[in-house]
Amino acid sequence: MTTDAHHKVLIVGGGSAGVSVAARLKRQGIRGIGLVEPSTTHYYQPLWTLVGGGRASAADSARTQQSVMPKGVAWIRSRVETVAPGERTVGLADGRTIGYDRLVVCPGIQLDWDAVPGMAQAVAAPHTSSNYSYELAPKTWDLIRSMRSGTAVFTMPSGPIKCGGAPQKIAYLAADHWREQGVLKDIRVVLVLPTPGMFGVPVFAAELERIAARYGIEVHTNSELVEVDPDGRDALVVNHESKTKDSIRFDTMHLVPPQSAPGWLKTSELADPENPAGYVEIDKHSMRHARYPEIFALGDAGSSPNSKTGAAVRKQAPVVARNVAASLAGAESLPASYDGYSSCPITTSRHRMLLAEFDYSLQHRPTFPLIDTTRERRDMWYLKRYGLPFLYWNLMLRGRA
Repeated sequence: MTTDAHHKVLIVGGGSAGVSVAARLKRQGIRGIGLVEPSTTHYYQPLWTLVGGGRASAADSARTQQSVMPKGVAWIRSRVETVAPGERTVGLADGRTIGYDRLVVCPGIQLDWDAVPGMAQAVAAPHTSSNYSYELAPKTWDLIRSMRSGTAVFTMPSGPIKCGGAPQKIAYLAADHWREQGVLKDIRVVLVLPTPGMFGVPVFAAELERIAARYGIEVHTNSELVEVDPDGRDALVVNHESKTKDSIRFDTMHLVPPQSAPGWLKTSELADPENPAGYVEIDKHSMRHARYPEIFALGDAGSSPNSKTGAAVRKQAPVVARNVAASLAGAESLPASYDGYSSCPITTSRHRMLLAEFDYSLQHRPTFPLIDTTRERRDMWYLKRYGLPFLYWNLMLRGRA
């Protein structure tokens, strides 16, 4: 097949995963790197929770894509539409065909607003918002600070999503603001979770149960939003355990849509045939494709069973970079392994945070062993608000952390 360009390493996606891997490969002396990314703005998405909670500015989360691209990496400003692993090529939306020796797939995941009837219409209505969008996060704060009474509903879908703690974080930030304003007693706060508990790691679940009780939050576990009437402000919630449905009339609602791999990836040969969400089928330790040894994947679009967080990407990126470099050098075995580490910095108030860290075994994996991070802490708040953004922009995206 005729190709319009060829790269030793082609990276699909210019988010945290793609830029970090590109920077690390450059530091290992790899040349001929191409990166496909259509967007001209790069976002630090973890900050959007704080934007929605009135604790940060949306502008602080955005920089130009050009400013974060590693020098010497060819930025291909287009979108992938097809991939042909047998021919080692990808097809772009602008008609070009790009060849590769090694392919790194990390396009992130998409927000499926249309998966729940009425959700797409509801999120555009004046009484509903979502921190999963740069444009909508400031609206969340407008709704929170203007509310004085009524019912506020916070939802979470089933299935893997970006930052699984985010649906809870904004509920706690909102409740704490209402407490400070003296109106929390007049607001019914409803948190809808598809999981049987507050969190998958027991020690953190116990702490979050205590925090939810402190605010008087009504937690619906094993439950999920299945339909929204935006005009009637009615949320239909099903309890998967009891098989019952509950209609909740709301005054304000924060929505989190179901999420899945991009459409082109779902229908490609890279997708895991056993996974309807369409994630790239990889070995969960080496991050290498299960069927195509010249392909690797990381970040939200990979099938590895870790929580989809920036912290996971930070640990996956060095593994992928080392293994890609070793593969190019002809190594028979790959040197680096990912243990499933992820962390979820959960804001529990406007001044405190719980740092949940764990791996594939769902065991607590503290970065700061001398500090008890199983409890909400004020120093962890400063880490969330200032430390992690600094780490992201200045170290992680440059392949230094």
